[in-house]
Amino acid sequence: MKFTHYKFDRLSSGDVIEVTLRGSAANVRLMNNSNFQAYQRGQRHQYYGGLVKRSPYRLTVPSSGQWHVTIDMAGLRGEVRSSVRVLPSALPTARETSLASIPSLVHRGEPDPNFPDDDYHKEFDVFISHASEDKDEVVRPLAAALKGHGLEVWYDEYELKIGDSLRRKIDSGLAKSKFGIVVLSKPFLSKGWTNYELDGLVTKSVTHEQVLLPIWHNISKKEVIDYSPSLADKLARNTAMHTVEEIAAEIAEVINAS
Repeated sequence: MKFTHYKFDRLSSGDVIEVTLRGSAANVRLMNNSNFQAYQRGQRHQYYGGLVKRSPYRLTVPSSGQWHVTIDMAGLRGEVRSSVRVLPSALPTARETSLASIPSLVHRGEPDPNFPDDDYHKEFDVFISHASEDKDEVVRPLAAALKGHGLEVWYDEYELKIGDSLRRKIDSGLAKSKFGIVVLSKPFLSKGWTNYELDGLVTKSVTHEQVLLPIWHNISKKEVIDYSPSLADKLARNTAMHTVEEIAAEIAEVINAS
């Protein structure tokens, strides 16, 4: 019996052989060495494949080793030409890029060389945003009172040191604080850095990452509304009606209950 023979010295399990036929249908067989020898002798043999009427036809190699492909017209009429090739192995399944791998989107949890390790890992209960003009009368006593209630307080006089990057330290404090206190006053509304801090606090408040606690100091509701209507709607405390100690105690109660 005439047949066309293709020998593959080494194939791996799972490799795919593609057989292309031109002309008539044909018998296509994939065999290992022992079965191919039996086929040559006209003896009983086992194979993968069969009568192929459509081309191309693909066979998957069941195990690694030497394999043979034969094409013959036994029991058929006509003529056929053939070609055989091993298809390239499939690439590994592609994985979508994790957002965690995109530095611009996600903080990777690696220490910033600009911060000592202790600063990087430190977390705060509350961040105080304020104007320097309000330090003596409100902010410094408030920070001390909050610390007296056992809270971790981000306050610039506690956290900023000579040579620190102001923006980086503020960003770190904003990111690592559960609550944000904003001491709203006329000087606060007029300063750039306080606006920068407030933008960060409002953003975290909107996304429910942080609770915003405004304190009004020597400022009217109309002035707050003119500056930010959304801030005017937030529950606030006013230094004209409450002492710093009372405000600190109430804030500590809210934070400790969270």
